[in-house]
Amino acid sequence: MPDHRKSSKQPGEFELIARLCADLPYGSRTVLGPGDDCAIIAPSRRLQLFTIDSMVEGVHFNLDWLSPQALGARALTVNLSDIAAMGGVPRTCLVNLGIRQGLSSAFFLRLYRGLASAARAVNVDVVGGNITRSAQLTVTIALLGEVAHQALRRDTARVGDDIWVTGTVGDSALGWRIMAGEVKAEGSARRYLIGRFVAPTARLAEGQKLSRIRPAPALIDISDGLLADLGHILERSRVGAELDLGAIPRSRPYLAVAGERMDFALSGGEDYELLFCMRPNHSVQSISRYLGIAVHRIGRIVERQRGLKLRRSDGRLISASGMRGWDQLKGA
Repeated sequence: MPDHRKSSKQPGEFELIARLCADLPYGSRTVLGPGDDCAIIAPSRRLQLFTIDSMVEGVHFNLDWLSPQALGARALTVNLSDIAAMGGVPRTCLVNLGIRQGLSSAFFLRLYRGLASAARAVNVDVVGGNITRSAQLTVTIALLGEVAHQALRRDTARVGDDIWVTGTVGDSALGWRIMAGEVKAEGSARRYLIGRFVAPTARLAEGQKLSRIRPAPALIDISDGLLADLGHILERSRVGAELDLGAIPRSRPYLAVAGERMDFALSGGEDYELLFCMRPNHSVQSISRYLGIAVHRIGRIVERQRGLKLRRSDGRLISASGMRGWDQLKGA
């Protein structure tokens, strides 16, 4: 079990801030980085995207499950996924740490090392932040980005659109439950599923490619669960949907551990895959080739009054009402 306890001699707040900021990445678009009352960044002519997300100990993570570096990288990735869902390019971020008692300065240096590595990988400037005392460890990141080609929104799905998803779904939810001891798994399947929770991927390049398609697809990243996030699109676009249960993509490790259970794939959260709706004139092969990853057509958009239905293997449609996604407030 990792030991994150304080050493006998701890730096003060400003000394810790100076240490954490010593190796943060920022480039020419940042006029003034950490160290003043505000950062100064150069303006852009593109439409700006702004998002903020928090990770709270005991709700979104457990320190027995994640190394400090993994926590820092993951905290940025969940924000990067929001930018990906808008078809954007991430640019600049601020970090707020809520620090509880019992954690060493070495822990936070490692956390920032993971954060900085993830930021460099996608050319994001980390321009400062804030530290405050907290009952629980919290990592909050505010991320600024810009629209690459056209902004992708949740309110543009149209009746007749096909519904697509990148990659596979349900893996992260299974990984979370494996670490929590709720699901048993061994070997490579266990490692893969836990890895999908610990180190998710933000589909930035895929979102930017989708932003070139006209008319613009409706798009959302899967953070709350497939059904819940599709529900956000349906609500904003005032439409309904029919999903083909047999088309919901599940990985081999998922099938090895969960078999034919669909609940993790439908209602699990934090896969950070992209769910998008667009006109029905694209083949699976062409979209997979265009995005450079596997994509799956899983249903279609219908009239609003038909709601959200699931099509079983026998062709029967059943209502999806009552099936909930990942509850971010309760962590379940």
